[in-house]
Amino acid sequence: MSARRMLVFPGTYRDSLLLLSATRVMEDGTGVSWASAAMATPAAVQDLTARGFPPAGLAGADANALVLAVSAADDPAAGDALERGREAVFAPSAAPREEPGRAAPRTIAEATGRLPEANVAVVSVPGPYAALAAHSALSAGLHVLLFSDNVPLAEEVELKERARRLGLLLMGPGAGTAVLAGVGLGFANAVAPGPVGVVAAAGTGAQEVMSLLDRWGIGVSQVIGVGGRDLSAAVGGLMAREAVRALDGDPATEVILLVSKPPDPDVARSVIGASQDTPVVAACLGMSASDGLIGNAPLAATLEQGARRAAGILGRSVPDPAGDLDGAIERAAAQLAGPRRAVRGFFTGGTLCYEAQVVLSRALGPVYSNIPLRPDLGLPAPAGAHICLDLGEEEYTKGRPHPMIDPAARREIIRAEAFGGDIAAVLLDVVLGYGSHPDPAGEIAGTCADIVASGAAVVAYVLGARADRQGLDRQRRTLQDAGAIVTASAAEAARIAAAVAARQPALATAEYR
Repeated sequence: MSARRMLVFPGTYRDSLLLLSATRVMEDGTGVSWASAAMATPAAVQDLTARGFPPAGLAGADANALVLAVSAADDPAAGDALERGREAVFAPSAAPREEPGRAAPRTIAEATGRLPEANVAVVSVPGPYAALAAHSALSAGLHVLLFSDNVPLAEEVELKERARRLGLLLMGPGAGTAVLAGVGLGFANAVAPGPVGVVAAAGTGAQEVMSLLDRWGIGVSQVIGVGGRDLSAAVGGLMAREAVRALDGDPATEVILLVSKPPDPDVARSVIGASQDTPVVAACLGMSASDGLIGNAPLAATLEQGARRAAGILGRSVPDPAGDLDGAIERAAAQLAGPRRAVRGFFTGGTLCYEAQVVLSRALGPVYSNIPLRPDLGLPAPAGAHICLDLGEEEYTKGRPHPMIDPAARREIIRAEAFGGDIAAVLLDVVLGYGSHPDPAGEIAGTCADIVASGAAVVAYVLGARADRQGLDRQRRTLQDAGAIVTASAAEAARIAAAVAARQPALATAEYR
């Protein structure tokens, strides 16, 4: 019989990254089947009670109360897990700047008084409280990276209009990635400086282009994440336009690369038009234009193609795709049994999941997803269909860490869904960088080997820069040793998966426009 144990700490706010880390620490123990470190928001309380935790234990808890909850095989395992979680959330901060015995600042105004040289605030609080914190930071004269999501649309517009009036950037909500003055924020990569400025309404999209440019020896000047809704008609590109203007005035930026899922066309043109002197390339996934242009910017079909076009404007050469994988593709296709025709993608990066659908659908036909290209391609999918899942979406992360932080949940889903007799190729991403798991490839290598042994191919892409702490080459070797075909870009991985499933190796180097 399983044991459920819970600890509640009133008035103990912790940010989402620490909560995710504590959740992983609690789960990493013998006999633990489920664990969560969360603030007691109404949604979290509802989830806990639905999982069988007693409502009486949560009586009076509010969004400033920290909850550690564990389901385990027995009481000792649950108690050990809770102790690990308690140690994680109450561990002292590394290298505190406060004087010994001096309390940490409790407000943004107090913090800026102690650190007057600061000019950026990172806001990571539950969505209902994020706008207030962001307004406080703007009032203190700080640019804001609003990591929080679930911020109402009206509050996003209000924040961005105010930031624009103040001459400040409001990056987000849901802005998980930025590189400002060489400093990576959120889920960024350790990239070198260079002449390409990136404006991104897509977190892993920003990571993909910055990592490609770094590996090609080009680098980035700044990476400004603006939040996934910024280029919609409702928000009107309020921050993307300001970011483009800022990069246009930056002497270190020679090309601007705009990264997005399909934007509102008029908004995209207005954002691109904000650059007066600096050329712009638009990598707007899933968008089409009869003349191949949005405004005066060339439209790239994939993130890789967008980075290549930026490199071309600079007169810089980049590696040819897939040249050394022809033999691996042919062998993988030749080993497939007749019924195996479907592709299954299991992604930690939402933008990479979306890009894979764009590439696969143009090569193989309809692709179904929890973040589909069209509403009629949502789940459930028909038998034998091509399916790509974004495992970072809320239905997979509720009460669990994001799979970039903890790959365990993805591994479980892959084991449940990647061994069908109709599957030709399993498509995976592994995302490195700040905040990501220290060995994500190692966490799924055994599963990859089992998939290959079952008769399907595994095609994997490692998104990362050479200086990322996980070790780009080491992560790639781990997957290669497990039998995976490891590619040089996310788009190339999707092309190769299509080539294997269709038994047409030429698809691996085709350009889809």
